[in-house]
Amino acid sequence: MMVVGTVVTDDEGWRECSVNWEGGEKLGIWHEKGAIDIIVDTISKILSNRRVDDYIDDNGLIGMSVRMEGLEKELDIGSGDVLMIGICGIGGSGKSTLASCICMKICDKFQGYCFIDNIREYCKTKGVKKLQEKMLSLLLNSEKTKLQDPEAGKVEIQKRLQRRSVLIILDDVDQIDQLDALVGSHRWFGSGTRVIITTREKQLLISHKVDKVLEVELLSEEESTELLNKRAYNEKNPVKDYEKLSSSVVSYAAGLPLALKVLGSSLYGNDENEWRSALDRLKENPEMKIIEKLKISYDGLKPLEKELFLDIACFFRWKGKDEAMEIFEACDYHPVIGIKTLEQKSLITTIDDKFDMHDLIQEMGHHIVKGDGDNRRNSEKHSRVWEIEDIDNLAEPTTENDDIEAMCVYTGVDASCFYETISKRKKLRWLRVYPLFNSPAEGPNFLSNELRYIDWDSYPRSPFPDTFRPNKLVVLKLRNSLTEELWKGYKVLPNLKVLELVGMENLVHTPNFDGLKCLQKLKILNCKWIAEIDPSLGNHTRLEILILSYCKKLYKLFPKISQMEKLKYLEIKECGKLLKFPEIKSNMKSLVRLYLDSVEIDYKLSSIGERCANLKILHLINCSYTNFDEAKFDRLKHLEDYISTNLHANETFHRFTIWLQPPFPHLITSLQKLALNDFYWHDEEISNDIGQLANLLSLSLCYNRFTRIHFNLSHLTRLKHLDLSHCPLLVEVPELPTRLASFRAVDCAKLTSMGDSYKKCKWLCQVSLIKGTIINDGSSLLEFMLQGNATENKNMVLELDGFKNAKEMALFSGDRCRLRLPENWRNDFSGLLMCTLADGFGAISMKQVMPMESDMQPEDNKACEEISRCVLFAWYVSFASLRHNAPTWWKSINNAHSISFKASKDRYGKCYGLGVRLVARKSGTHPMETLTAQEESEFSHYTPKFRIVKESESKLKIRMFA
Repeated sequence: MMVVGTVVTDDEGWRECSVNWEGGEKLGIWHEKGAIDIIVDTISKILSNRRVDDYIDDNGLIGMSVRMEGLEKELDIGSGDVLMIGICGIGGSGKSTLASCICMKICDKFQGYCFIDNIREYCKTKGVKKLQEKMLSLLLNSEKTKLQDPEAGKVEIQKRLQRRSVLIILDDVDQIDQLDALVGSHRWFGSGTRVIITTREKQLLISHKVDKVLEVELLSEEESTELLNKRAYNEKNPVKDYEKLSSSVVSYAAGLPLALKVLGSSLYGNDENEWRSALDRLKENPEMKIIEKLKISYDGLKPLEKELFLDIACFFRWKGKDEAMEIFEACDYHPVIGIKTLEQKSLITTIDDKFDMHDLIQEMGHHIVKGDGDNRRNSEKHSRVWEIEDIDNLAEPTTENDDIEAMCVYTGVDASCFYETISKRKKLRWLRVYPLFNSPAEGPNFLSNELRYIDWDSYPRSPFPDTFRPNKLVVLKLRNSLTEELWKGYKVLPNLKVLELVGMENLVHTPNFDGLKCLQKLKILNCKWIAEIDPSLGNHTRLEILILSYCKKLYKLFPKISQMEKLKYLEIKECGKLLKFPEIKSNMKSLVRLYLDSVEIDYKLSSIGERCANLKILHLINCSYTNFDEAKFDRLKHLEDYISTNLHANETFHRFTIWLQPPFPHLITSLQKLALNDFYWHDEEISNDIGQLANLLSLSLCYNRFTRIHFNLSHLTRLKHLDLSHCPLLVEVPELPTRLASFRAVDCAKLTSMGDSYKKCKWLCQVSLIKGTIINDGSSLLEFMLQGNATENKNMVLELDGFKNAKEMALFSGDRCRLRLPENWRNDFSGLLMCTLADGFGAISMKQVMPMESDMQPEDNKACEEISRCVLFAWYVSFASLRHNAPTWWKSINNAHSISFKASKDRYGKCYGLGVRLVARKSGTHPMETLTAQEESEFSHYTPKFRIVKESESKLKIRMFA
């Protein structure tokens, strides 16, 4: 190995050094220039790495080395291409620091480099031309370049740099013209050039067509703790209870480096009481250094986008997106494009159709709404009110000229006081009210005419105030109200699009709909005294969604729907005894979903098929038919979901219902979901054409009287779910399709074996065979499922009757056991199999404990005793799903030696036995079969999942569901 620092003065010396340098002789380095280049590069690399490492250590940049490795890999230094990499994230997340560190490490690999920071502010004061001049001067290592204008600058940049390999880092970019002027095209630069751009605006990177967009990773809890310790921990005078106090700070910062640095520095040297006081103050008054940094992104929003952000921050974090979007649409926020902007600025995220944001981003939003000092305590000066204490402060209004625009009023607020204060709110644009305390019969005497959205649970008996002129109202939702009428007489609501009336016990008639010309959605649910729907509804041409359910007194003929040319969704469910559904006499091209449950159809059913040609979903549930004819659905070329059930069928009249089977050959390409239940059909009465429905995903033939299926399922290559439950004569299961994920045969008294029906189903992960006779080969079925392809990243559930199957699975008595984990268990095994013998389907708790001597031990060391009339529930939970859905607990058991398990008591009964074991990862030379993206989406609807009941580092409680 060459010794760095040795002075070499002649050619022989260089050659000797090159040979002694590790790898030099192998590479045949004998030429002076080559040797010098290699040695200089090696020394440069060593010094560069040391320089960066020292900088990281000196500045306490926890986690930076790992993030630099990831970025350096993406930069692919050495390849000849020109690459532009974008780094985006919220303010204070470490984008600039990461860019400066990588610059320090790799800058000597280029013919020139520049790091231009704070471009946002630089452009505001000096303009983009000055930026171009600065960049050229730095890259060319020359005196200040003079440019005539930005367009001339673009030409000059390309002219001077198109043959140079340079490193350009542009920090805190906020406008697309900045990128166009500085790095407008890959063609401007020489081979090997790298451009790194940091910004809060993801859309800028997308619009500029950078090669890769990377989102900066916030600090983990462990990294956050280490960073805070560097800033806040005082070794000479340690704070009492430091661990607990520091944990509160780490939780508050939620991985944001800026917050940890600011708070850590301000807390250093304080005693325990001062720490506690500072933490209490943060609850009311956030640290302004953090807020101002984060607020830069908010300040760059357009007015409507600001309103949208503040509503999400105050009302809709962790709330369903659909619910919020309805409000935003009513307020004319144009939310689709607005939410995209908020996401691209890293102000919000959308996870599982719910809004989320960083804790400190939300706190910044709250601060903008509430302000500082006296304003923070004066709720009337807030644009939004959502906390109970702020609502209570409004009980005695000091002024009618308040600023409140939106309110969410929760249970616990005194109704009389609220009605008094709501009568003063003239600027209110949307309002949501949950059931209030001590509600009087009389409601508020005034409601703001600015209201665009009202959702009120338990509105009092009186109608809306006579002075209420809701000309701007878009959405009106009333639930559990005692009012007998919405308003007196005829009312014109020119902008009302949504009207929902749910649980209105005293409502006897619907309003006249002629004054609601823009109505698009009408939902009337569980209004038990409504006897008639106002006939004016039949005149509506703009109605798109109509739902009428559980209105038991509704006997009269439903209004005609033929003029509802825009109707897309119609549902009539369990209203008055066999409510008559009107015949469809004109083409309804917009109708795609039709649900009829317990209605009387006294015309030919084929008229639906003839006049609703674009139907995708048709459900006919327990309807009464007085005009029997073949269900001619030849024109329903788009039908995807057909469900027909008939509780009125019996052994005598079941043959009259066979005509309800549509002509399946016309549906071969479209139909994906089919259910024909409750018809008492016998062998060979079910159409063999079902076996030709190649795109079928789900098939249900429950409550029938056949002994076996007489058509071949092998052509149903996409079938994921098959349900043959409640078929008392079923004796044999057919050979199941290879892609089947879920099979049910519940309450099949004569079925005793699965035979070889499942042997080709490599993705089977949910089977239920309970409430019938004992299945003889249950344990073989379970082992087969565990050898399938689903074990790697999916969950499984198997339900079997009887103690016999439980005995073969070595359960122990009671509801507790412990499992010792072997070394390398995370890599050698794919998941946990948990079996319970119980009356009902409960939950299981898991926590880390001290290791036990045996692999599994029950609490009392007793084998499970025989129990009659119980069910074996076998749950398989993959490690992949635990890692994804319960990351906190999963990380905490990384070094665990033993885990204890407890089966929670189900409300229907108790757990008599419990057993747990690890499931080995699949081995073999053949690669594991994988699913396409479409198949993954299809499987997700039919594979079991678990719901987290409770999660912490010490304990996880889950409940499996299908």
